[in-house]
Amino acid sequence: MNTIQVPTRDQVSPANQALFDQLKKGLGMVPNLYATLALSEHALGNYLAFQNTKSSITGKAREVVNLVVSQVNGCQYCLAAHTVIGGMVGFKPEQIIEIRRGGASFNARLDALTKLVKSIATERGHADPALLQAFFDAGWTPENLVDVIVVIGDKTVTNYLHATTQVPVDFPAAPAL
Repeated sequence: MNTIQVPTRDQVSPANQALFDQLKKGLGMVPNLYATLALSEHALGNYLAFQNTKSSITGKAREVVNLVVSQVNGCQYCLAAHTVIGGMVGFKPEQIIEIRRGGASFNARLDALTKLVKSIATERGHADPALLQAFFDAGWTPENLVDVIVVIGDKTVTNYLHATTQVPVDFPAAPAL
C-alpha cells in the first residue's frame, strides 16, 4: 500500500502555509488530518470554510454528531480528536462512550439526536422515520435537521480521508468500545 506522508509547513503552498499558521495559533498545533488536506492547493481552505460555517448545530450537539458518525465509520483519528473535544465541551468520559454506542440517556434531546444521527449514518441517509419523528418530538426543528446532515457530511469527509490515507493519529487514542 502506498502511504501518504503528512506534509510539513515548508512542503505546502503559501496559502496553505498561512492556514497552518492560523491553525497553530488557534489550536497550538496543525493536526495531521488537516495537514493532509494541505496536499491539495484548495482542500484545506475549502474544508475549514465548510467546517466553520454558521450552523444551528453547535457545541455538545455538534460533538454528538461528530462522535456518532466517526464511530459508525470506524475512524480512529476522528474518534480520538472528538473524544478530546467532547471533554472540552463538557461531556464526561462515560457520556462520550454512551454517545459512541448510539444513545445519550443523560439528556433526552441529545438522545434523540444521537439515535437519529446513527440511523442516518448507518443507513446512508435513509433514516428510520420513527427516529426522525422522535427527533422533532424532542424539540429539534427542520433547520436543525438540515444542519445535522451538513455536519454529518463534514465529518464523513475527514473520516474517509483518514480511512484512505491512514495518517498517524496525533491525539490520545479514544477508548475501545
